[in-house]
Amino acid sequence: MTDATASTLLAAARERLRGSPQERLGEAVAPRRVFGLGRAARVVPVHEAWHVGVLLLSDDAAFATGEILRARSEAIRGFTAESQRARAELAAAARRGGFGEGEVVHLAWQPLDIPLVDRGGTSGPLSVAGGVVHVRWSAAGATRPLADYLAEQLSLR
Repeated sequence: MTDATASTLLAAARERLRGSPQERLGEAVAPRRVFGLGRAARVVPVHEAWHVGVLLLSDDAAFATGEILRARSEAIRGFTAESQRARAELAAAARRGGFGEGEVVHLAWQPLDIPLVDRGGTSGPLSVAGGVVHVRWSAAGATRPLADYLAEQLSLR
């Protein structure tokens, strides 16, 4: 499939995904001061997309995944690592921002420039090698053809 562009491959994936549930993407909102008092940070929903491995596909855009967590109410917990505390604070901020208890939240996602990839460029995990669109599915991993990657990911649904 050397003539398949990123646009056509992602459009075909969207068609296969139609009717299946999407997950929400969130963005951190800086806390405002109200009557001189600081408010707690929030993570608010800004997009919906299908989670397909290292990609997030919305109806009209594509994003690279970032951090994934589940929203949960704030609770007093003991932590063995500062990173656990930070994740718990983000999960609580997502709950305050309008995500449901236990709902999957995508943070730190990056928009992808699909037209750039179609022209042979690189955007996030997508690149073109030898005229074939590839995806890097892990930071240290090799790339593989996007068509094969999407077929595998969609077969797991």
